[in-house]
Amino acid sequence: MKLWLDGGLQDIKSARVSVFDHGLTVGDGIFETVKAVDGRPFALTRHLDRLTRSARGLGLPDPDLDEVRRGCAAVLEANPMSLGRLRITYTGGHGPLGSDRGEHGPTLVVALGETQRRPDSTAVITVPWTRNERGALTGLKTTSYAENVVALARAHQQGASEALFANTVGQLCEGTGSNVFVVLDGEIHTPPLASGCLAGITRALTVEWTGAKETDLPLDVLERAEEVFLTSTLRDIQAVHRVDERELPGAPGPVTAKAMRVFDERSGDDLDP
Repeated sequence: MKLWLDGGLQDIKSARVSVFDHGLTVGDGIFETVKAVDGRPFALTRHLDRLTRSARGLGLPDPDLDEVRRGCAAVLEANPMSLGRLRITYTGGHGPLGSDRGEHGPTLVVALGETQRRPDSTAVITVPWTRNERGALTGLKTTSYAENVVALARAHQQGASEALFANTVGQLCEGTGSNVFVVLDGEIHTPPLASGCLAGITRALTVEWTGAKETDLPLDVLERAEEVFLTSTLRDIQAVHRVDERELPGAPGPVTAKAMRVFDERSGDDLDP
């Protein structure tokens, strides 16, 4: 396996990042996960736009998007696979052991891992912890992911593949690595960005392609929604057949199934929408 590290391809066994990299010591970094089908990345321009927004929000220099594209192309060519998870990581680089940044410049890594198509439906749980819709990192896709690791571990313990958070005012927000949609009276709704959720790439495309409404929703909407589904880079649109102890038989329901068909058709027609 080959990966891209700071300007060139390297063998995965010999590639090295400093133990003093700020992404390692304090989680000072950002990332993107891009779906790659038969060596072709999906929605790469949108992902790179968000990478730049996240860098600016974290106070990092703008990434060199030409280099990122070169890295993506090189890694995809060097590691052929039918369905891959292309990971772009951009950190504060070599720095001191505290929160202050160093002066060595950022670190860029592009790596690829093989993955499998997700099932059509899944189970989720809600967790007692909240997303802070007013935090310094709200809306940024940072490498500070420990909160998600804890929540996802709880989900796995309960036979689920995702954990859903409310925000600090009790509104439905997002999953550890996904956005959430609900169907009410036959209409699709999803929390607005003001809820504190990440501006997911698949979320945005789903809103555009299905006409979903951005709506403030209480967490307990999950107890009465006719259908629930998740969106993310590797899930695309995935129906939910269980929320905590509540079963949603027949998932994907008719509205979700239509959304899944629309997404498959539209994303198949344009790899960089």
